[in-house]
Amino acid sequence: MILDGKKTSEKRLALLAEKIEETGLYPRLATVLIGEDPASQLYVKMKHKACEQVGIGSIGIELDAGVSTQDVLDAVHRLNDDPMISGILVQLPLPRQVDTHTVIEAVDPIKDVDGFHPTNLGRLFSGLPLFSPCTPLGVMRLLSEYKIDPAGKNAVVIGRSIEVGRPMAALLTNADATVTIAHSKTVDLASITQKAEILVAAVGRPRFVTSEMVGWGATVIDIGTNYDEDGKLCGDVDFAMVETKAGAITPVPGGVGPMTIATLMENTFAAEKMRSCGPLV
Repeated sequence: MILDGKKTSEKRLALLAEKIEETGLYPRLATVLIGEDPASQLYVKMKHKACEQVGIGSIGIELDAGVSTQDVLDAVHRLNDDPMISGILVQLPLPRQVDTHTVIEAVDPIKDVDGFHPTNLGRLFSGLPLFSPCTPLGVMRLLSEYKIDPAGKNAVVIGRSIEVGRPMAALLTNADATVTIAHSKTVDLASITQKAEILVAAVGRPRFVTSEMVGWGATVIDIGTNYDEDGKLCGDVDFAMVETKAGAITPVPGGVGPMTIATLMENTFAAEKMRSCGPLV
C-alpha cells in the first residue's frame, strides 16, 4: 500500500479552507528567509502558495545571507509584537554566523507553528503538546488517514534530530507504540530495524534503508529528501527494493513532504484560534 501524502494533504487542506471560511477568522503566517539558498526559497514559496490555497494570509521577511544573530532576532521580535500575525516560521537551516538555538527560542511559543521552541517540545515530551513539529505530526496524520494505529506496535525511528527524530519518537510514544531511537552509532542497526512494525527513516542519507533492513509487512515512513549521485531526488529508503517487502510505504516525492506543509497550515489556524478565542488546552 502506497501512503499517498499528496492526496491526503489535498484532502486536509480542502477541509481546512472550509473551516477557516466558516469561522470568519483570518490567520496570517510570517516566514523569515535568510539568504538565497534555492531549496529554502522553494520551500518558502510552497508554504506561501498553500496559505493562499486555504485562505491564510502570509508575509515574507527576507534577510541577506550576511546578517547577524541580532538582525534575525530583531525581525522575530517585531513579528512577535505584531497582533496581526498568527504564526511565525523561521526557515532552516540558518547561516553559520546566526545562532539557530537563540533564534528559535526568541519565537513566541504561541506563534511557534513549527513546534521547535523548547516550551513546545517540552509539552510534546510531557504528553500535552500544543504545537508539534510539522513533519512528525504530518506523519501521524498520514498514518491515521490509512488507519495504521501505532498502539502496541514496535516502532523504530532512525535519526535523533530535535526537528524530526526525537519528536517523531515522542509522538509515537504518546500514541502507545513501543519506540526505539536508532542513529549513526547504533550497533548492528539492521537487527533492530528488521523487528520494526513501523520503521521511520530520518537519517538524511540517500537510499540508506535497504530491503535487508526491513521486516516483511512493515509500515515504512521515508522522511528523507536527498539527491543521489546522478542528481535524482530520492529518500532515505531504497524504494524500489523495499516496496515489495513493506506492507505500506511512503514515496519520495509525494509522501511526507506534502503532509508537512498541510500540518503547518493547520498549526497556523490553530494558533489564530488560540489568539482570538483563548487557549486550546
